[in-house]
Amino acid sequence: MSDELTMPVVVGAVIGLGVYVLVRALMPAKRSALSQVARIDAMRARGTAHESARTEARDTGRLGSLRAEVGARVAELYLQQGWEQRSLRADLAVLGRSWEKFLATKVLLAVAGLFFGPFLFAIVWTLALADSPVVPVWMALLCAALFFFLPDLEVRRDAAEKRRDLRRVIGAYLDLVSMSLAGGRGLPEALMAAAEVSDGWAAQRIRNALADARITGISQWQALGQLGEELGVQELKDLSASLALVADDGAKVRESLASRAETMRHRELAEIEGSAGEKSQSMLVAQLLLCAGFLVFLIFPAAMRVFQV
Repeated sequence: MSDELTMPVVVGAVIGLGVYVLVRALMPAKRSALSQVARIDAMRARGTAHESARTEARDTGRLGSLRAEVGARVAELYLQQGWEQRSLRADLAVLGRSWEKFLATKVLLAVAGLFFGPFLFAIVWTLALADSPVVPVWMALLCAALFFFLPDLEVRRDAAEKRRDLRRVIGAYLDLVSMSLAGGRGLPEALMAAAEVSDGWAAQRIRNALADARITGISQWQALGQLGEELGVQELKDLSASLALVADDGAKVRESLASRAETMRHRELAEIEGSAGEKSQSMLVAQLLLCAGFLVFLIFPAAMRVFQV
């Protein structure tokens, strides 16, 4: 009797939770003035992104059109609710990926998880490991939640690797700027000349930010600070703040850049040494496990003879 009462209660709770989440998603929440301004800025920035998404949707066919439509609707829902997701947007900016495409991928994977859960239950039920009808509901919800957050983990991992590459480039870039200043160039010319040395993606981002600063009329160190805010790189924001303080004194600028580049090199060297230490410890553990297995392989026949006797 208790099982007959438990099943309707669990199913009703799941349905009620789904209705509550749906209502909360459809009803706009009360937003502050700051979130309203951020929403307006995001909608302005979405103009060109939406056009490029529509063009790509026409090029990639029906699947691309569905993905673009889902991404646009989910992005609009995020704007209405005031969910900014700044760190995730910074990770996507580092990777050069679209926010709408990312949201569409998350939603489509969650839908796939809803169907994958009952399919997995069918396999478990065939093996006679579970027979409760409540299990497929929970497995579907669990798989949907897991698939929904999988792209976040991938993006954060890839963005962390690219930020490490960007920090290495920034250290070399500061050295080049310092040498250009020592050669008699002014700070704006030195910043642009150092960015034109390489054609890598990091140098291109810095060069584009400096070129946009000339068009918009802001200083180049402010442009570097905005780039650091967009990409979530603290070194660029610190560089912008330090250049704003000593921009009129060439000697102080050279000293500041040289000391900052040296600090970044020491930090990178410490990270490399720490990573090498972790890898050596992992190799040591693997060797100990291999030795233990070899000892068991040697001792096992003799131990079996002793116990048989």
